[in-house]
Amino acid sequence: MSASQEMNRTSLLEVKDLCVSYGKVEAVHKVNVRIGEGEIVTVIGPNGAGKTTLMNALMAALPSAGEVAYAGHRLGERRSIEQMVALGMNLVPEKRELFSEMSVEDNLLLGAFSRYRRGFRDHLQSMEEIYERFPRLRERKRQAAGTLSGGERQMLAMGRALMAKPKLLMLDEPSLGLAPLVIREIFKVIESLKSAGVSILLVEQNARAALRVADYAYVLETGSIAMEGPAKALAGDPKVIESYLGVGA
Repeated sequence: MSASQEMNRTSLLEVKDLCVSYGKVEAVHKVNVRIGEGEIVTVIGPNGAGKTTLMNALMAALPSAGEVAYAGHRLGERRSIEQMVALGMNLVPEKRELFSEMSVEDNLLLGAFSRYRRGFRDHLQSMEEIYERFPRLRERKRQAAGTLSGGERQMLAMGRALMAKPKLLMLDEPSLGLAPLVIREIFKVIESLKSAGVSILLVEQNARAALRVADYAYVLETGSIAMEGPAKALAGDPKVIESYLGVGA
């Protein structure tokens, strides 16, 4: 992508010089990331590169320094998770963090709580949309979340986040620990969300799957952006192939 094309991407989220530290150890260093409207952007990189830290900082779950602008408005450093959800951002964390003893249906309803508190009463319609997107959740709606398979738990975590009607959905390692057939199903849903107008920031260890579905990609190494560009271009880059896709890719 040329510099002019990059500038023409309509930004939903723009991050400049983001830094995150754990005490004196800097885990993320001056990271610049842009997510366009209706775009899937992926961040790939080795374990320990700072990918999850980056996600948590964007969601205000970790303190950070730098500039974060959402929908053209600069956000203050004292932003909260609740503010981010109200603005239209939501995160599906790597560990999914479901309420195991509660039913599938009740977990989904909790995802709509922030909208309900702001006066919206569309949670039943939203739940029906989630069931259409994830039919298995409808079949198991009365089951405790803790009894679900790994793939079903990932579907529920995504469904719960979607109940908040996010404009930007952030997914941290959605394929982690899942069987190949389930991974394909999850990535089909990710593509369908883009078609529905949801922007997606995808952190993923499965670089091949991530680059296949994404529009734009960043490579994060030791807390800094090492490479970036259109996902198709990075998928064909010799350095990316050698480090993340395997020589035979």
